[in-house]
Amino acid sequence: MKKVELEIIAVSHSIMQSSSYVVVLGEVDGTRRMPIVIGAFEAQAIAVVLENMHPRRPLTHDLMKNFMNAFNVELMEIVISDYQESIFYSKLVCVNVDDTVEIDSRTSDAIALAIRFGCRIYTYEHILDATTINLENEQPKKKQEITVESPSASASNEDLRLLSIEALQNLLNEVLENEDYIKAIAIRDEINKRK
Repeated sequence: MKKVELEIIAVSHSIMQSSSYVVVLGEVDGTRRMPIVIGAFEAQAIAVVLENMHPRRPLTHDLMKNFMNAFNVELMEIVISDYQESIFYSKLVCVNVDDTVEIDSRTSDAIALAIRFGCRIYTYEHILDATTINLENEQPKKKQEITVESPSASASNEDLRLLSIEALQNLLNEVLENEDYIKAIAIRDEINKRK
């Protein structure tokens, strides 16, 4: 089967499920978009890398990357290999000196690892046909146009606007201390708007 390359277009709060997020993958040089519902922790793990944040301690996916690097295992690509009953299935294609191994993975974890390794994300045409939204009038997006949204960002933007720069900076330090990178993105964006 021919693989189709995907890229991350956006990570945002799911309007369908209040405690979930959606990562939107787009066909490279195409208009089809594949929305995948993911959990808050996975959304945070993806957003941290997309927003170029550097946690003081490694997150789980950072630990996995460090572990793989320590044993000379490289993540070559991820493949979203199946879709059944509204669930995506993925494989990590890993390579070391002696072997290539495919490892079963939740799609959200696979994406979080893919962006850490800088590897490509693929799926198959039949999965795209079954799961995507085709935006025929939209121009294909470039990787630098990735957007990250969070429920805390959209729900509390009005509250953030009422705070002084000093209060925002203190709040940013507090949420970073608690490793809440999703909230940190919203606060950082509000600070940047004022500069």
